[in-house]
Amino acid sequence: MSLRLFDTATRKQRDFVPLRAGAASIYVCGATVQGLPHIGHVRSGLNYDVLRRWLAHGGLDVELVRNVTDIDDKILRKAADAGRPWWEWAATHERAFTAAYDALGCLPASVEPRATGHITQMVELIERLVEGGHAYAGGGDVYFAVRSFPDYGALSHQRVDDVAQGEGESGAKRDPLDFTLWKAAKPGEPSWPTPWGRGRPGWHLECSAMATNYLGPEFDIHGGGLDLVFPHHENERAQSNAAGDPFARYWLHNAWVTMGGEKMSKSLGNTLSIDVLLRRVRGVELRYYLVGPHYRSSIEYSDAALHESVAAYRRIESFIHRVRERIGLPEPGSVCPEFAAAMDDDLGTPGALAVIHGTVRDGNSALDAGDHPAATRAAEAVRAMTGVLGLDPLDPRWVGDDTTADAASGALTALVEDLLAQRQEARARRDFAAADEVRDRLTAAGVSVEDSPDGPTWSLKDV
Repeated sequence: MSLRLFDTATRKQRDFVPLRAGAASIYVCGATVQGLPHIGHVRSGLNYDVLRRWLAHGGLDVELVRNVTDIDDKILRKAADAGRPWWEWAATHERAFTAAYDALGCLPASVEPRATGHITQMVELIERLVEGGHAYAGGGDVYFAVRSFPDYGALSHQRVDDVAQGEGESGAKRDPLDFTLWKAAKPGEPSWPTPWGRGRPGWHLECSAMATNYLGPEFDIHGGGLDLVFPHHENERAQSNAAGDPFARYWLHNAWVTMGGEKMSKSLGNTLSIDVLLRRVRGVELRYYLVGPHYRSSIEYSDAALHESVAAYRRIESFIHRVRERIGLPEPGSVCPEFAAAMDDDLGTPGALAVIHGTVRDGNSALDAGDHPAATRAAEAVRAMTGVLGLDPLDPRWVGDDTTADAASGALTALVEDLLAQRQEARARRDFAAADEVRDRLTAAGVSVEDSPDGPTWSLKDV
């Protein structure tokens, strides 16, 4: 392949040479399933889905591992606030993420490992680090000794004395720079037995253990959002290399979706859920909007930009349908050389889409002139190129896309119905404060509830 990718570690484009001939291995940091997915969450999944498709188009057998973090401080806190078991809270929102990925046309990952299913691998990794002098136990926790790894900071390009882990103070730490591998058990929290006492894994430990479990000690590409470069990926790299694993050969990071210049985030309250947007546009149109900009460029969300993307996609779709109606069904052909050149240049989707639209214009002109062979060739090329981006208008996934939103909203429906049941139970026991709290949560999430003698009904407020 002639693909070049921007590697965060070296801060330059590098020729992509897979570890094993004919194959490519990718690990993508997936969701921490604390709440419902928004477009900032799924952009990462879509970007690496395009990478996967382009590698496969080039003839590589691609393994893509995308993890699920199903144990985390935020999950425990939100589940407790809702009065629900932590595992139920995580499983419910994991289903919502799966529905969102499906609705936007992401190919299923080769495997989606959950953190809680890989405690054994995490403990084994900690043991290797302790034996090598890179980790130590204290107060029931286990910490990674940052200064024991001389190359710390190389991924994020920081001096070791300038970094801050953001973990807060701990009397058991030998150095404030050190980060937590294993957290001691707290009353009421889930925990697992280890040589250092019961506890649960730290966030950074999880991905190192799962990536190497499925892809081996060395693999091709580690991907994730730009916000993960530090501390998460820096710490993954440090602990994995310190344990003797070469780990990722290329580090890729996609930029954020922003609103008002700020990263889209639940904590900032500036999110747009997938379910809400899929009531306004089709799944394929939302995918076009999110994969069109270069993956390393931020997307500043606006309704106008979304509508422009919808109109642009429909021009492609209209051409393909015109050819099918006038000439017959065009089969996917070969991609244009200019398209391939754009994609090989660090997945240059803006340039790739420009080639697609140019081909559409030429095809429409040929069709209007009665040049059916030229129009057919153009349509075949367009189908091939949009197929690489997951946007082929004749893909069965997008035919009859009016039902796509139903698939994405299934998990939301289950969640709202569960909250309504909690509200009814609180009312029955005359705990009106708890009932009002559930009502307020629903209102904040954009859910309108109407009470009637037959029971409550709900709907999503218009955006």
